Amino acid sequence: MTTWVVIPAKTTSTAKGRLAGALSAYDRNRLAARMLRTAIDAASEAVGAGRVAIVGWAPADIDADILVIAEPSGGLNAALDHARQVLAAEGATRIVSLAADLPQVIAADVLALTELPPSCAGIAPDRHGTGTNALSLPLPAAMNFAYHYGPGSCERHLAEAARIGLAMRRIERGALARDIDEPADLDDARGLFLRQHG
Repeated sequence: MTTWVVIPAKTTSTAKGRLAGALSAYDRNRLAARMLRTAIDAASEAVGAGRVAIVGWAPADIDADILVIAEPSGGLNAALDHARQVLAAEGATRIVSLAADLPQVIAADVLALTELPPSCAGIAPDRHGTGTNALSLPLPAAMNFAYHYGPGSCERHLAEAARIGLAMRRIERGALARDIDEPADLDDARGLFLRQHG
């Protein structure tokens, strides 16, 4: 089985706008960059840097083995669909999409998304149980799976799996649930700051 991990990434200057009331632009940029690095490191340790792809913006100092895929227009769902097409052509038999804002994620969390039966998909909900922080899709069974990131994505992704007859397993791990969207989430990322926030 050839598993790839795809991390969609915005430029740090546009990431985490909802934290503007709690963090300066400097701290938001630094936090976004450090969370992206954490996700890259966890994915690289789990599957090897040669099986990690970033779709969208990538920092200049990433490992040369990491594949950078240009982001098409159309937002996150279109970007992940494009990445799936690219990686399927590279021989991927499983694609894990991993959020770039998981400050506590480690390799073991990523491995939990890869170690599924060949015909089974996996989903890691956010802390509220409504969003999706990671998806693990087997190929070619999930080539026609429609990504539905956005509000209420967890339920929509479960429904999409049912639509195409794909078994879906929930992956309940603390670090995969703890994304950083709102100021109330920031305690989970405190260890990543160069300067402590207020």
